[in-house]
Amino acid sequence: MNSDLKKRNKVKKNLRSNRNVLEVRFVERLIKISRVSKVTKGGKNLSFRAIVVIGDENGKVGVGVAKANDVVNAFKKAKVNGHKNLIDIPLTKSLSISHDVIGHFGACKVMIRPSIEGSGVIAGGAVRIVLEVAGVKNVIAKQLGSNNLLNNARASISALRNLKTKSEIAKQRGLKSV
Repeated sequence: MNSDLKKRNKVKKNLRSNRNVLEVRFVERLIKISRVSKVTKGGKNLSFRAIVVIGDENGKVGVGVAKANDVVNAFKKAKVNGHKNLIDIPLTKSLSISHDVIGHFGACKVMIRPSIEGSGVIAGGAVRIVLEVAGVKNVIAKQLGSNNLLNNARASISALRNLKTKSEIAKQRGLKSV
């Protein structure tokens, strides 16, 4: 009787350890921390705003924003917000994107184009961080309009959300996928 319980417990422990192996490890990159103040009747209330990009470097990426009274809590809250906003993007075999895309957010416009293998990520600012965390290796990007880091990050997420695979387009058109 006692040995049966031990066997069951071993099986449960093995299942727990396997769950940990299957969990996806996310990479968090901080884009910006800014100190913001709110003027109230009693004086100024200082707090911190964190902008974080989170992804698994294998086609999942999200941008999170949060405010808190200290930097550490703002970063943690932004990570949680980034997990809520995760999107999947289709990558090619050369770790690039399948076609040109344009993303808009506010006054920002981001153009992302696939590039030849070995060229790396050619982009600036927040767009570069988003693409690196998403796992895109060979791409050229240009940000137009505003230089706002948050809006550029969200515009690049908008562009990546517009990516489609060959089979998705064939299904939309009612064709047989090749």
